[in-house]
Amino acid sequence: MQEFAEGNKAFQSTYFKQNEKELLTLVECGQNPKALFIGCSDSRVIPDLMLQTKPGDLFVVRNVGNFVAPFKPDEDYHATASAIEYAVNILEVSEIIICGHTHCGAIKSLFKPLNTEKHLHIKKWLELGERAKSLAVLSQGDSDDHEALLRMTEKFSIITQIDNLLSYPCVRIAVETGAIHIHGWYYDIENGNIEYYDPETYSFKSLSDLKE
Repeated sequence: MQEFAEGNKAFQSTYFKQNEKELLTLVECGQNPKALFIGCSDSRVIPDLMLQTKPGDLFVVRNVGNFVAPFKPDEDYHATASAIEYAVNILEVSEIIICGHTHCGAIKSLFKPLNTEKHLHIKKWLELGERAKSLAVLSQGDSDDHEALLRMTEKFSIITQIDNLLSYPCVRIAVETGAIHIHGWYYDIENGNIEYYDPETYSFKSLSDLKE
């Protein structure tokens, strides 16, 4: 905790002090983020660091596996769902990014037995990755390359989470009218590169090569 306290002190005396005007403007005028970023809780995946964005640029939702539960209004709790609705209906973002990453612990856990008592909520949550797992296993065929299977599952998961995202009426309507664009990203924690999913070619391409 002492390390964190010292970090906050340094933040106040450097970054906050240097950018105080802009930060206070966000207080007075409210936030107006450009995008909803749905990412993984993994401590190695830091959206603002990866994209060099500023406070107010991204409305960020992070959970285990960067999963999006399908639209089910009869469920009891809606953490990610409420953030999606807030971003779309209140903040009126124009972009939604679902960002997966290499060496994802959630994806790795799909291929391991979990203790139901100790991992009760995790086991239920990981059901959202089962479709991606099935697609990856089917695509891999007879190959026994487990690491390749994990990488494939990570990418398929991004695509299946986009499908789940489109089950939300507010998202689907916004996409159909052109008010929102959805992006599937894949972050490589070993080199910092981001790939984006191209639905026209059914493949992932380097974000650095993306043309306007």
